[in-house]
Amino acid sequence: MKKADAAGDAPRLLAALRLKARDQALYDQALVHRSLLNETGQNLASNERLEFLGDSVLGLVVARFLFEAFPGLSEGQLARRKSQLVSTATLAGWARAMDLGPHLALGKGEELTGGRDKDTLLADGFEAWLGAIYLDLGPDAAAEFVARFTKDQAAASAAGRLADSKSRLQEHTQKLYKRPPHYRVSGTSGPDHEKVFEVEVVIEGKVVAKGHGKNKKEAEQWGADEALKAVEGKKVKG
Repeated sequence: MKKADAAGDAPRLLAALRLKARDQALYDQALVHRSLLNETGQNLASNERLEFLGDSVLGLVVARFLFEAFPGLSEGQLARRKSQLVSTATLAGWARAMDLGPHLALGKGEELTGGRDKDTLLADGFEAWLGAIYLDLGPDAAAEFVARFTKDQAAASAAGRLADSKSRLQEHTQKLYKRPPHYRVSGTSGPDHEKVFEVEVVIEGKVVAKGHGKNKKEAEQWGADEALKAVEGKKVKG
């Protein structure tokens, strides 16, 4: 795909994403990086205001998604999952998935230094594009757009990180106490088709953390993630 010119390439991106714009000017603005204006002095608005709006829209959409998708998680656990989903690295990945970089309008300096593939620039551009969708098509359209990315991302990223947390916790307790942590189911809640398991993580006879999940394995992994905060860098007191 050819790189965007000074006005960005909103029509191509809208078509690729199957979005029918009512006000294309919003999407044009979402693609304009400040570096272009700094170098050329063109009478255009950068995407920074739309980025500000998109950041807030994203936070609300992701929070609602997590709240509805994981009814058994505590506030702290939801906050950690949200933090991961709205991180610069995650948003940059989403921006690459929608092929945002080639459509951006950049200054020559950013162009020459690989700006089209910089995580921070891509993450900001994603938020600006989301802000444009929100203003043009409304909150439901914005939520639907984010939903293209969140479900698979939440499952994949959480699975990898949590599996690592359980391994790290076992390595840590083996080193300190010469034995692994013990996991025990302390309760379940919810209807049979949406049951939530609660698991306690026991180290040296002491419950150091609890985890919740849709099955025992997931609850153990989230419990390990919580327990790491209690044991890394210090011993658990009995």
